[in-house]
Amino acid sequence: MINFRFRHFLSGSAPFIPGAAAILLAIAIVAAPEASFKASLTGLSLWWTLVFPALLPFLILSEMLSASGFVHGIGVLLEPLMKRWFRLPGAGGWTLVLGLTAGFPAGAGGVMQLYKQGAITDKEAGRLAAIVHYASPVTLLIVVGTAFLHSPAAGYALLAIHWLSGLATGMLSACFSSSRKIVSPIPQGSDTRHTSSRSRAKKASLPRRIHQAAADARSRDGRGFGKVLGESVSSAVQNLMIVGGYMIMFAVVVSIITRLFPGLPNLVTASLLEIHLGARSMTSAATDHEGFILGGLLGPALLSAGLAWSGICAQLQALTVLKAANVRFLPFTAVRLLHGLFAFAFTLLLWTPLLNLQAAVLPVIAGSPPADLPQIGTSLRIWTLAPQILGLQTLLVMLLLALSAAVKLLTSNRRPSG
Repeated sequence: MINFRFRHFLSGSAPFIPGAAAILLAIAIVAAPEASFKASLTGLSLWWTLVFPALLPFLILSEMLSASGFVHGIGVLLEPLMKRWFRLPGAGGWTLVLGLTAGFPAGAGGVMQLYKQGAITDKEAGRLAAIVHYASPVTLLIVVGTAFLHSPAAGYALLAIHWLSGLATGMLSACFSSSRKIVSPIPQGSDTRHTSSRSRAKKASLPRRIHQAAADARSRDGRGFGKVLGESVSSAVQNLMIVGGYMIMFAVVVSIITRLFPGLPNLVTASLLEIHLGARSMTSAATDHEGFILGGLLGPALLSAGLAWSGICAQLQALTVLKAANVRFLPFTAVRLLHGLFAFAFTLLLWTPLLNLQAAVLPVIAGSPPADLPQIGTSLRIWTLAPQILGLQTLLVMLLLALSAAVKLLTSNRRPSG
């Protein structure tokens, strides 16, 4: 009875919470306009000099690959992995690749596309969105590794741990989901011919299924190359503008909370609220970057956990994209918290071995960025690293495909012959 009244109170007061928060934020800004202005400039500088140039080319590329049907074809190959390990429809395979290689704005957008096409249900959209919510490799390698820590090797280690802990989180969260048989829903308005063609596609050979998935995606998109390119640029810029707005707003919020609670460390507040500001606060708190990387494991473990948590700001961005799918905040945040715990534990176990491995194997990015926020020349230099990052993303896709093939072989061998 008490639980019912509490839920009724929350549902009744929910429409007034955003308005009350906006009023309180306006009062806090008016009370200290100079500090709020400086905080907004910090968020704007960080977004414009690092986040915008680092993410723009990769968001454009992900939009174009999605429109071309390429990622849908890869999704066919990832069906065994998605169904066996994550207990989700195989159509979600390409959103996993999208989230791992392009980051949380693109991952949430891919889930929303599947939901609009009727390939997944509301509940599956919420679970899929939670496990494809990753920080962009560009953020970890360029923004955190190279610009903040001045160590590309540390960026590679953070990225490997980020991916491994995210996949482990997805597998564990699948254990708490319903164990019903995964059957992709039939889109509304489909007829028996569509159903029969789908059943024939399942009996077709693997190359034909890949080709058919890519062709269907291109047919549903229906845009020419010029239109795809133009709209991809427009969409990427629009998404980054939204990211910038969130970063500026949350920079002000972090400043206000720090003023109201001076005993609360700034890095704790920033890490809870915004991923880029949190990573910058953690790394700038260390006077010696080499000591932060090679010293104790607590600093890298906390940084890795903060990156996996991704901040309330990034979570709200993803949930805004997924609003039509009715994705709930608490289950989504619970998966993010679990990802942070896995990342913390994996960093304690793998940090030193990964650094030693990279020193002997992985290439080193030449040069070193300045200690302060990078200037325009450094921002332009980010674009020259695109081939290296694309190569790393290609390697990840190949590893996922090999893992999916292994899962397929193991499950087919266990399947009874009768």
